[in-house]
Amino acid sequence: MKQRQKFYSESQYRNFLKEYSEVLELCKTTKFESDSPEEEASLKAGHLQNLLLDKIFACYTAGEDIEILTPLLEELIEKYEIWQKNLAISEGTSNISPLSIEDWPDQYEECVQVISLCILLHRPDLLKRFVHITDEAGFAGDDTLYEDLLKKILPGRHDIDQWYHDVYTPLIQAIYSDSKEKASELLDKYCKQWYPAFKQAPWHDTHLQGEKGNYVGYWAFEAGAIAFLYGIDDSKINHMVYPKDLVEYARNQKPTNSVDASRVDAGQPCIKTGYWFSPAEANSRRHFQQGEIMPSFSDSKWGDTIWYWSGEE
Repeated sequence: MKQRQKFYSESQYRNFLKEYSEVLELCKTTKFESDSPEEEASLKAGHLQNLLLDKIFACYTAGEDIEILTPLLEELIEKYEIWQKNLAISEGTSNISPLSIEDWPDQYEECVQVISLCILLHRPDLLKRFVHITDEAGFAGDDTLYEDLLKKILPGRHDIDQWYHDVYTPLIQAIYSDSKEKASELLDKYCKQWYPAFKQAPWHDTHLQGEKGNYVGYWAFEAGAIAFLYGIDDSKINHMVYPKDLVEYARNQKPTNSVDASRVDAGQPCIKTGYWFSPAEANSRRHFQQGEIMPSFSDSKWGDTIWYWSGEE
């Protein structure tokens, strides 16, 4: 393995995996301090979700193969669902999200990181399940970046011109830029300002804690997802927080037996009836029948036209 960020050593990764297993075992018998059994269940569920998210970051940062992330992501979405269910019982409110994305930038960041992992790993099924949690809590149609990440994959999303946190302004501007060069510049600007903007986040500066610290990686996965979805040239982006190889993985994923992880080149027959989109053209999402020849956008600045699965509805 070759680590994807210089601050993470192999020994740190091995220590993390060892401690991760130990904590999981400890959680089976340990009671969390709380005022009720319902609150205790919610606290434990949230802790287990956070542990697994850290594991996904650690695996990616340490240099594991990207394919290893998919089963972990499947488990993570289930952990969010369990946490939400227990939190709703504890708080006596059914439509509640574990992530307060409107109030806390680091929790919003976690939300778009998970959304982006679902996108870049070609799992619209997991994306739909995760977004259901925040949509039901009242966050649908409230934030531009949230909606722009979803609208090419999930039907019936919203057009909105407002967003919760200023840190995301350059990334949003990159989506709507009128030139390919300007979009790339804004993407680069976003990556450069990303880490300083999260100085209040609990993970900020954890790389300074040394071998036994809590650092598992700093990743602006949402920057990669936007570049992938909107055909933004990232060839000159070399910032540490930009997940370049994950974006390349998303772009180059070959069709498999799983439709959720498939792509079709223009000129080839559609492999599955349903909706597909291409980063080569704005608002390209459309319905194709199996066997229909996928069209090409010959005047696209993006380059080759590649179609990606976007669901059956």
